[in-house]
Amino acid sequence: MKMFNWICLGLMAVSVSAKQNVILFVTDDQSPDAGCYGNAVIQTPAIDALAKDGTMFPNAFCTTASCSASRSVILSGLYNHANGQYGHQHSFHHFRSWEDLKTLPVIMTAKGYRTARCGKFHVGPEEVYQFEKSIPGSSRHAWQMAENCRELIEADSDKPFFLYICTSDPHRGGGFAAELPYKPDRFGNLPNKASRSHHQDVIYDPARVMVPPFLPDTPTCRAEIAQYYQSITRIDQGLAHLMGILKAAGKYDETLVIYTADHGMAFPGGKTTLYEGGMQIPFIVKKPNPSRKGMVSQAKVSLVDLTPTILDFAGVIGPDTVTGIAYDEKFKRNRKVRARSDKAFHGRSFLSVIEEEDPGGAWDTVYASHTFHEIQMYYPMRVVHGPKYKLIWNIAWQLPYPFASDLWAAPTWQAQFKQGPNAPYGLKTVGEYIHRKKFELFDLEKDPDEATNLAENPEYADVLEKMQKQLRAFQLRTDDGWELKWRYE
Repeated sequence: MKMFNWICLGLMAVSVSAKQNVILFVTDDQSPDAGCYGNAVIQTPAIDALAKDGTMFPNAFCTTASCSASRSVILSGLYNHANGQYGHQHSFHHFRSWEDLKTLPVIMTAKGYRTARCGKFHVGPEEVYQFEKSIPGSSRHAWQMAENCRELIEADSDKPFFLYICTSDPHRGGGFAAELPYKPDRFGNLPNKASRSHHQDVIYDPARVMVPPFLPDTPTCRAEIAQYYQSITRIDQGLAHLMGILKAAGKYDETLVIYTADHGMAFPGGKTTLYEGGMQIPFIVKKPNPSRKGMVSQAKVSLVDLTPTILDFAGVIGPDTVTGIAYDEKFKRNRKVRARSDKAFHGRSFLSVIEEEDPGGAWDTVYASHTFHEIQMYYPMRVVHGPKYKLIWNIAWQLPYPFASDLWAAPTWQAQFKQGPNAPYGLKTVGEYIHRKKFELFDLEKDPDEATNLAENPEYADVLEKMQKQLRAFQLRTDDGWELKWRYE
């Protein structure tokens, strides 16, 4: 018998309240850039309003900074090294999850939810991640997507809904703005304001944007960040419309709303890396009728926690269902390694800590696992992100770091790369960014911008050894095939 049958058996006999709706709103390539996260420049009134009604998590992270792989984690509760979606699903990349997974939408449908998705999907096979309904709408037009979801939200039904709505903004795209200085990527913004109805374009002054430390503070970079901000503001307007529809339907106070992103911003040093610029994401959760609003929780949460949390909210599982694998018995026997947990997910439900400011040591560590982005980009990394230190293991460290096609072409990168390997790129040089050490150890309390690698410092040898053991234990616990590198290399 395959895993997850214990979840699916008998679910249809269990009734669920129509007041247990769920909206999971996921953006594409967004760092925690919003007013509520301390950015005084960007205009995000809808995101800020959601934070005022719920809980903001400043310590929220993806597990892999790649679109398809990350979305598979969101919808399965398993790290991508265990669900099979190692990298991009589309085109010739053709990574696909294991066919016997029982994913979040499938389980929610079996539970009795009306399940629907709108916008970017980017995982496969589709039957593994099957929603009852696919709602049309341009993933670059958040307002339109929200409007198209109106029927689902307003329906007079005794069954709750689960809406998975995903924008393609603020991903790079749409070409380069040749009419602007430094020709930045458009980030999906259209040059003709009238060509995208219902959005109010907000144009940002490059001189005023906030440049994160991992990026070079150059005119080119600032021009690109201004476009990135504009794209996020269009998302915000779509979120505002969606929340307006929800409120008008009288369902805002009975809906769990989660706003997050698949990974950090699409700049070298962000997306595709497991530095903070790639891992840190916005993460806002509004419970139905919260007893405390405007909360800020210091708990470290991860995208792998979303599936168990939503299933906990829906009453499918308990909060202690936190770890395990989803392979069938034959596959497990063939591996001939550790004893397995009989639990279902690698993540855990964070429902119990939504209204706690500092839930303590049980919520002070997250892990990350990245293997591919595009098929050409083999560069596996594993991370343990603890309360003080962070360790990155660059498993293929002998290779030059491979670039996503959009990041290689990014004007921000090209402007520095053309100056040679010693040119500055944020707190690193171009050469240091491309050629990395096997282990990168950072003291995040003293060095939150990850400027100083302590892995080869003898004073930190004990810390390094401890975190290496912690990282390997994580790999064993989550059935990571790359664990064999510890034994054979």
